[in-house]
Amino acid sequence: MAGAITVRGLTKSFGEFRAVDDVSFDARAGEITALLGPSGSGKSTVLRIIAGLEQPDAGSVWVGGEEHTNKTPQERRLGFVFQHYALFRHMNVRQNVEFGLRVRKTPRPEARTRVDELLDLVGLGPFGDRYPDQLSGGQRQRVALARALAPRPEVLLLDEPFGALDAHVRQELRRWLDGLHRELGVTSLLVTHDQEEALELASAVVVMRRGRVEQAAPPVDIYNQPVTPFVAGFVGASNVIRGTVEEGDLHFGSSAVAGADHIAAGTVAQAYIRPHDVRLARTPGDRSFPVTVERRTNLGWLSKLQLRLGDGQAIFAELPNEELDGIEEGDHVYANLRNAKVFSLDSGDPPVGPGDGGGPSQAVLHTSDENEVLAGQAGQN
Repeated sequence: MAGAITVRGLTKSFGEFRAVDDVSFDARAGEITALLGPSGSGKSTVLRIIAGLEQPDAGSVWVGGEEHTNKTPQERRLGFVFQHYALFRHMNVRQNVEFGLRVRKTPRPEARTRVDELLDLVGLGPFGDRYPDQLSGGQRQRVALARALAPRPEVLLLDEPFGALDAHVRQELRRWLDGLHRELGVTSLLVTHDQEEALELASAVVVMRRGRVEQAAPPVDIYNQPVTPFVAGFVGASNVIRGTVEEGDLHFGSSAVAGADHIAAGTVAQAYIRPHDVRLARTPGDRSFPVTVERRTNLGWLSKLQLRLGDGQAIFAELPNEELDGIEEGDHVYANLRNAKVFSLDSGDPPVGPGDGGGPSQAVLHTSDENEVLAGQAGQN
């Protein structure tokens, strides 16, 4: 299918460090696929290989049914949006967007029409004569996106496109990009470490860690049906409770939670439970157990509660205030844990934070890389 991306068995090492290790996934045509992972997980290296900026040690890249593995960036029909915009400071907005069309010697009337079209599309019609240093960060990123779209690329690659922006602008641009993509339908591959960004924008998410794919699935499955401890702990907030498996339950202290029937009895395991899957009541119920409310933080319509279990472990709950029945700090109540995902400890280690990639980050694109990609965008046929 035109624009679909197929990656098979990609491997890439830098000296002794293996940045990408046998990575395979599919990105469906006309959809946004997110590569999600911590710094150093290999996601940007995969994007660079697809762009032609790195040559893999093994594996292949296919776009629209055509192999691209050994093609130069100039031979690939792609658009690339950088985290730091890579705009030409000496050119105004119109000239930046028109850059690739001028290099391709597109007839002037056609180029002017295309630029007008794109500036209107990205909401910058009145800003054509301004220079990059006269624009906000969000506006500059829109110019970069318009420039990438000008040659009508088959695929759009976005490397942490909102990473240099503040939280409020990131949210605004996410909504804007979602609407733009729905209108254009260009196949897009988005690299991000922002879980919310990936879950909100993408039709499919590829979670990476230490150069390998942990899980590739629709966002709802990544969140609700994680297949490894890393995915369970990295995507969204989770409580982690350690215990021992007995008769299909995970036992901790005098309490237990269901969901361990796939693990052998006697195995030490961990349960991952979302804070919104913790339910509290003043009276005991089926599978509930006593906890003490150590802290309650009111966040408006909901509250975040820190709870202490009988064996000393702590968990958090996030509940609408209307469901709390007046529960306050110091109260002794009963907790019920729903939708626990239980993994044996030998099935993988829990995440250890942003540096979990296991080696140096390959996320930085240097100026020479930017120039090569821009030349490729300009030289598309």
